[in-house]
Amino acid sequence: MTLQTLIEDINRVYLGKPEVVELCLTALLADGHVLLEDVPGTGKTMLARTLADSFQGEFSRIQFTADLLPSDIIGSDFFNLKTQEFENKRGPVFSNIILIDEINRAVPRTQSALLEAMEERQVTIGGMTYRLPVPFFVIATQNPIESAGTFPLPDAQLDRFMLCINTGYPDADFELQLLREVVTKTRRALDSHIPFEELLQLREAAADVHLSDDVLRYIVDIASASRSHRLVETGVSPRATIALSKAAQSYAFLKGRLYVIPEDIKHLAPHVLAHRLTLSMEGEIKTTKRGVLAEILENVTVPVEAGM
Repeated sequence: MTLQTLIEDINRVYLGKPEVVELCLTALLADGHVLLEDVPGTGKTMLARTLADSFQGEFSRIQFTADLLPSDIIGSDFFNLKTQEFENKRGPVFSNIILIDEINRAVPRTQSALLEAMEERQVTIGGMTYRLPVPFFVIATQNPIESAGTFPLPDAQLDRFMLCINTGYPDADFELQLLREVVTKTRRALDSHIPFEELLQLREAAADVHLSDDVLRYIVDIASASRSHRLVETGVSPRATIALSKAAQSYAFLKGRLYVIPEDIKHLAPHVLAHRLTLSMEGEIKTTKRGVLAEILENVTVPVEAGM
């Protein structure tokens, strides 16, 4: 089965947002993580679950709440009265695909339990380090920070997500189709599945997609512009430029190309870079992170014939 067949099948389940599906698969191929952000009820959890179902591997769902503890995620050591020894109980993070629902409803202390797992693919429990399974993919949903009962994600946590995607509302035609399927009980299930062994092969192929020096320079120029922008307090880090380059390779691979073009960078930059910016106080008043990035992309010179 091809990736295009999988994308088409997911789009039959998650109606009206083919670009969002492509972006999620881009992060999965690039060994990154995805943060889905929008108001409640727009299908974020359904999309995350559908993506998890499309690959054969161990799946865990963690509902983040204000009283959730770090040990509820990574696990903990406990004393076994029968054996009179300490034993390790592993948490749900030890899975291939982790769906974290409403990540910003947990307190920052609990959110930070994911930092080591998402970056280093390992967790430390009781002084012992345990490797996480391969592949390891986190897809989290987040409600807007204005929603009641939410806690802002720290910058370090946001930086762990390769892409931040605003799902948005479906258009009227797709919403009508959704209502018909719900009323008539004809909602479709996902038919396509890809084994994780094949996913690892696809990742290797995507990592071989060519990035020219001109395209690499274009990425660096965008990052440099973010660090010197008048409304930005903290620009994007080198981790962000690496994430953008890897995402561009995977996106080009999904499009059937063996090389990255500048248009790939322009398309992905808002999803890869915007959530990593920290605006100044003036910037928070005058604009948004995506607004700043749009201005940067408009002003940075685009390389010509920079594909092959």
